[in-house]
Amino acid sequence: MITKRLNDDVTSFLDEQDHPLRAEIEYLRKIILKAESTLVENIKWNAPNYRFKEVDRVTLRIHPPRQVQIIFHRGAKVKAQPRKRLIDDPSGLLQWKENDRATLTFKTLKEIKQAQKTIVDIVNRWVHAG
Repeated sequence: MITKRLNDDVTSFLDEQDHPLRAEIEYLRKIILKAESTLVENIKWNAPNYRFKEVDRVTLRIHPPRQVQIIFHRGAKVKAQPRKRLIDDPSGLLQWKENDRATLTFKTLKEIKQAQKTIVDIVNRWVHAG
């Protein structure tokens, strides 16, 4: 699968941050864009964000700078909670906040690389779910 080109505005934004986990952030950006070719990368909520069919679905949380989180959500507008979790998580890596909101947390590049296939799978299934 070909990874889409990273958004220059997001790269410039991150250049200004001087983030200690920049390598981890860059690796996650590439993984997320690899997962679903129609995702559009932008900046929202002061972080890299990914839209699917004009709806924000995945956002990186880069502050505080001791870890990086991938936040899976259904956009900024409040929606009725689904009765069950939006996707199954056989990996057990997702930390569920609500049935339609979950996070993955990473502190090292090694953790991200070990979970890469799982991240791609979760991102792909998440954006295609309700």
